[in-house]
Amino acid sequence: MNDAVVSDSSEAVVERLPGRRGQLTRRRLLDAAMTLLGSLPYRDVKVVDIAREAGTSPATFYQYFADVEEAVLAIADEMASAVGPLLASLVSSSEWNDTDGWAAALRVADGFIAVWDAHRSVLRLIDLATDEGDERFREIRTRLLGAPAEAFVAVVRGRGADGGAAFADAGVLVSMLAHVAAHREGLEHWGASTDELRHSMARVIHSTVVDRQSPIP
Repeated sequence: MNDAVVSDSSEAVVERLPGRRGQLTRRRLLDAAMTLLGSLPYRDVKVVDIAREAGTSPATFYQYFADVEEAVLAIADEMASAVGPLLASLVSSSEWNDTDGWAAALRVADGFIAVWDAHRSVLRLIDLATDEGDERFREIRTRLLGAPAEAFVAVVRGRGADGGAAFADAGVLVSMLAHVAAHREGLEHWGASTDELRHSMARVIHSTVVDRQSPIP
């Protein structure tokens, strides 16, 4: 075999190989794409922009991703895999009783706000693509919100709700939390402070999970 083929003198050859260097390059490209998504509309992000931000070439980008959309899907999938279990653990690890329920509700509300603040550009893109009918992003969104929803189902069932009511309550809670966290800045401009919003979110959680009184007979 020609020594030139196995040498590491060609970056293009080395970067295609699995291993630490390739993983670092892929990570650098994803981080660059994420940075650009924070300042540019998704459809304005180009391969050349990502490569420049990552300090590499478009040719190197194409060794890892077919296009910008594939890189964005990888970012969204990675984020959902980390964030979904985190939000679920906030629900499942809390004590939902009369003494500790309010503190637990605040922790969950704060967790949703923190997650949306940290990943706002990616989460906004997931919502947009889902609304446009992209099933790939819909699956990611379902997985992201499904984890805390399932955790709420278990908690609400443990508090005495039957199966259908538990699923309904969990769906409403997670939808409310995600929507308020996503639109927090707009709601603040409308006149509601973050502290007031987190307390409102917590009140809904607490009344649904801990104080399960209902006007419906």
